[in-house]
Amino acid sequence: MCEVSPSIVISNETLVSIIVRSLIDKRLSIACAESCTGGLLTAGFVDYPGVSAVLAEGVVAYSNESKIARLGVTKQTLDKYGAVSAQTAAEMASGVAKTASAGVGISTTGIAGPGGGSYEKPVGLVYIGLSVNKRISTKELRLTGDRSAVRNKAVKLAMEFLLQSLKDI
Repeated sequence: MCEVSPSIVISNETLVSIIVRSLIDKRLSIACAESCTGGLLTAGFVDYPGVSAVLAEGVVAYSNESKIARLGVTKQTLDKYGAVSAQTAAEMASGVAKTASAGVGISTTGIAGPGGGSYEKPVGLVYIGLSVNKRISTKELRLTGDRSAVRNKAVKLAMEFLLQSLKDI
């Protein structure tokens, strides 16, 4: 679980430039699979000049049917854990990396609000999935704010999670 830390001072633009340089240095491409962020993560990368050297694709798979058909998330995973789960985020990241032939797949799935939350899965619950050279990891976030704030915080924290993972390889 992760809350946004007030000590974070790196802008999304700086994060993206560091990530893109790291991907280039490591000769890795990246593909994004987004649900709750609806393309904001991919857009953050696209804003960076020269990202075409590493960005393979971005997919917004909002419905369960799209997660299954486009990303290879299993119906069993969705039935057992739901669309908003670490398991689904992991399968989304793995699936987009595989279909895009990318070394890195990153995914977001969550409940941005204002509705749709429950006691078990409240508004602001977001999972980030990451596949780096087929090594899968996930992160659970509990975010606050309105729909836009949740989505934007999720993007920034997904980028930070990716950057940290790239430092480890």
